[in-house]
Amino acid sequence: MSVKKEQLGAAAPDQCEQPKAGSRYTCSVEAALDVIGGKWKGIIVFHLLMDSPRRFNEFRRLMPMITQRMLTLQLRELEQDGIIHREVYREVPPRVEYSLTPFGLTLKPIILQMWEWGKTYEARLAEQEQG
Repeated sequence: MSVKKEQLGAAAPDQCEQPKAGSRYTCSVEAALDVIGGKWKGIIVFHLLMDSPRRFNEFRRLMPMITQRMLTLQLRELEQDGIIHREVYREVPPRVEYSLTPFGLTLKPIILQMWEWGKTYEARLAEQEQG
């Protein structure tokens, strides 16, 4: 199934281009997926969109299948990419909270579209299992 540029809209590129000098990506989609791709990053951002700030153990309860090591790694990467802010409170015991940065908030329409698409896909799978 081929999608024509007219179907995507006027702003759609003909294709991904050769990387510009100094760029590490061959396509803007590649850059976006580098930041929010994988199993957990989009889910972390989604949970921060729904309620923020959140603490580490809240993420562990919301995502019971993620390991502590993987959650730490994903949070660090999102922080390095400027998507989330990590606030450390100097108290005993120490408290750390995570929230979205203004740049991270720009992901809201994308993440919510993914959520909507996921609901549609789940319904489709349920129909296939019944039929």
